[in-house]
Amino acid sequence: MSTETQEMPEQGEIVLATVTKVMDHGSYVTLDEYDNIQGFLHISEIAPGWIRSINRFVKDGEKKVLLVKKVNLKRRDIDLSLKQISKDQKKQKLKEVKKFEKGKTLLQNVKEKAKLSDGEVEKLEDSIYSKFDSVYDAFIEIGRNGIGSVKELKLAKKTADAIEVICSKIKLPSVEIRGILEITNEKSDGVEIIKKILIDVLKKDSTIDITYLGAPKYRLSITSDNFKSAEKLLKPIIAEIQTDIEKKKGSFKFTREESKKTREN
Repeated sequence: MSTETQEMPEQGEIVLATVTKVMDHGSYVTLDEYDNIQGFLHISEIAPGWIRSINRFVKDGEKKVLLVKKVNLKRRDIDLSLKQISKDQKKQKLKEVKKFEKGKTLLQNVKEKAKLSDGEVEKLEDSIYSKFDSVYDAFIEIGRNGIGSVKELKLAKKTADAIEVICSKIKLPSVEIRGILEITNEKSDGVEIIKKILIDVLKKDSTIDITYLGAPKYRLSITSDNFKSAEKLLKPIIAEIQTDIEKKKGSFKFTREESKKTREN
């Protein structure tokens, strides 16, 4: 019989749980990340105010992001809260879980491709977590910057080769910011002036795209690794187009559209 103590979550931690039994006064759940150890979600912690029907908020088999309110190590009781979880916390937790699951799949792919033992995979995982927040983050870094970007991990050649092949097939996450350019020039060669200015901009960076929507509108979009770098690139581009258009006695207006984030494979 094993004497190993099961790991418990800490107070204040945000966890993913599966609802296993719904009752009038609350529901029992199992914590997905803690070997399905049991916790309790009291009806008073499900939603603000009076709850007419608990089944409106929790159902058997549902996954819920919950806050650990209280942990009694001696009795091994875990009290949880649903109502104290914000939308942002829920979104962030689900994102972390998704990345973790992707990391598990990637490690399994490496294991099969490089024919690694369980021990070698465990050692690889520990090495990755010493430098990255997740396995998925490490593979994205390699996908963007090559295997040389993680040389401090000191990967064995068969492992590095397998990871390189796998990373080459990953669709890297990116963001797109965009807006509508309204540009006019009343000169006889106004169309050619506008065309040249926009083509010159396109030549400077492959992440920039300009689509003609019909006079006088054009859609400008910039794709980058993250919103910060995309915004940094956008400002000087807009300023350059505006300066060049106005120098040629044309009119300029730029209206931002909603930014987008690509799906992560």
